Amino acid sequence: MNQPSPLASWNGEIMPLTEVRVPVLDRAFLFGDAIYEALRVYEGRPFLVDEHMARLRRSLDQIRIEADVDRIERRLFELLERHPVRSGLVYLQVTRGVAPRTHYFPANPTEPNELIYVSPLDDDPHARHRETGVDVITFDDLRWKRCDIKSVNLLANCMAAQAAREAGCAEAILVAADGAITEGSHTSVFGVRDGAVMTAPLARNILPGITRSLVVELADRAGIPIREEPLSRDRLSEVDELFLTGTTAEVLPVTRVDDQPIGSGQPGEVTRQIAAAYRGHVADWLAGAPAPAR
Repeated sequence: MNQPSPLASWNGEIMPLTEVRVPVLDRAFLFGDAIYEALRVYEGRPFLVDEHMARLRRSLDQIRIEADVDRIERRLFELLERHPVRSGLVYLQVTRGVAPRTHYFPANPTEPNELIYVSPLDDDPHARHRETGVDVITFDDLRWKRCDIKSVNLLANCMAAQAAREAGCAEAILVAADGAITEGSHTSVFGVRDGAVMTAPLARNILPGITRSLVVELADRAGIPIREEPLSRDRLSEVDELFLTGTTAEVLPVTRVDDQPIGSGQPGEVTRQIAAAYRGHVADWLAGAPAPAR
């Protein structure tokens, strides 16, 4: 039985996603000139909305797209009212709009195109893996130099993710020219050594992950030391634990890298503690007062 198409909001008009038509001269289609966000939905409510909207604003500002983020947020909630899902993912994208093809920005302001759609996530792809851990590979970091901007330019990420898939692994962790691990193709990367959590410091080559930020906060609350320093591919054998974070991944243990075990080869205690803190935080949030009207 075919599943119905997810509902989408295209510039405020709600329709099946399969009916959305994007002009070929949209600069997202021609140049990847667009910004996106993806939000998790738990029990019908979008998680960490304020944080995602703040990052959206920053990304738009960085590439000078003028868009009404408050309106985008309202449209997000309107779409969820029309297309409620218990567990799901909301994707939103803002492009610079339609203009004649030139590499420089259009001389006259263009109207951004805004896409929002919501997909059910009834079968969590990582539910079992959070208990058993996953295998990953390392892959050269081929991305551009402004990974702190959440743009739709993801070809290098796609190449890394495909390499991981062909290797039978869940993710590819990206390695810079100096051997430092930056992040995953679609996740943030954390290591644990001597009871302390380590992750690469935020810089232009690191996306300020929303789940990453929450995990740092939760670890701090739990009294787990946090060290913002890069992990090294050559020294992964010295790491006791490794885990990934992301909107869909949540907190995902890594047990093998390039077919070599990490620590005991099983999800570690610190990773389990942080994963439990994450689940507890979501439960507390869901048990709180209903979200205010937008």
